[in-house]
Amino acid sequence: MDLTYTKEEEAFRVRLRQWLAASLPELPPRPDPLDWPARRAYDTAWQRMLYDAGYAGLHWPETAGGRGATPTQHLIYLEETEKAGAPYVGANFVGLLHAGPTIAAEGTPKQRARWLPPVLRGEEIWCQGFSEPDAGSDLAALRTRAVRDGDDYVVTGSKIWTSHAEVADWCELLVRTEPISEAVPKHRGITWLALPMDAPGVTVRPLRTLAGSTEFAEMFLDEVRVPAANRVGAENDGWRVTMVTLSFERGTAFVGEVVACRRTLAELAAVAKETGRWNDGAVRRQLGRLNAEFTALWRLTQWNVSESERTGGVPGTGGSVFKLRYSHARQELYDTAARVLGPDSLDLDRDWTLDKLSSLSYTIAAGTSQIQRNIVAERILGLPKGR
Repeated sequence: MDLTYTKEEEAFRVRLRQWLAASLPELPPRPDPLDWPARRAYDTAWQRMLYDAGYAGLHWPETAGGRGATPTQHLIYLEETEKAGAPYVGANFVGLLHAGPTIAAEGTPKQRARWLPPVLRGEEIWCQGFSEPDAGSDLAALRTRAVRDGDDYVVTGSKIWTSHAEVADWCELLVRTEPISEAVPKHRGITWLALPMDAPGVTVRPLRTLAGSTEFAEMFLDEVRVPAANRVGAENDGWRVTMVTLSFERGTAFVGEVVACRRTLAELAAVAKETGRWNDGAVRRQLGRLNAEFTALWRLTQWNVSESERTGGVPGTGGSVFKLRYSHARQELYDTAARVLGPDSLDLDRDWTLDKLSSLSYTIAAGTSQIQRNIVAERILGLPKGR
């Protein structure tokens, strides 16, 4: 498989670099990481700059308001923006990388026209309402109930780990429209809804993470009325729609972070040389192994993007391979950083320390490593399901 870039793709890279060099100095100072209203304002302002420059929704199809760029151009965009130190999607994460692409792939023309342009312009923020207290890894066991009442669904239940709920306008919400029973597989009774976060009966309670931030929340739904027109896909077909969402979440959503980890690894090697830890053969071997690991992950990303181009733009099961290995490699990177930094690794004012705390969640977030192994075993290797 050819993993090189064409002349047109390299020309796109040059134009993007020039725009970033001219635009990034115009940004205001980054806000306090714990001030989510300020972070929302900062992130949406950056999104508007991208929109005005023609880089918003780069890989979305033109029918969805995007630019119709190839997955390879999107990969170049992610690589160059990370290298330039540009803001990440931040509060726009769910809308741009999960809900938006899902609506683009599965929504009606009316739904695409209503929800996608505000995401691209940075006018509306989405959160993700999938996990529940008793349905995390086993997502199909969710019990938040939606009962049809005329033109609405009446939704009651709770969600947890709801990303960016406290500043969101909309939520990609999974609900149960058919009770769990022995006769029907539990994943068949799930429906995907777009929930307006200002609807009566929605209560959000932020959750503070180990790093001190509050990008997650509990969400309680007390007879919340959601228009049936907000359903994406057919009733009880939400599991299939969700697999589309998760393919994006595990496909290219972490690409920028791989670039960031490679940069961190180079910085860590420089620190090891300055402090004398480079003289420890075990440290050098670990840094070398991590360099090979992240180089391989980057090549896997390129392969996944090539596969995505071949299959029409929706990432495949290769995203689970990537997510599984990346989660552990990131944790190993910051374990190594702690070894190199010694007592300084406990300094909470260092970015690396906060990144270390954040890395602990990666083998759980976006599907646990155990779930990813099951997907790889069953869908790629063809092994039988466990009983």
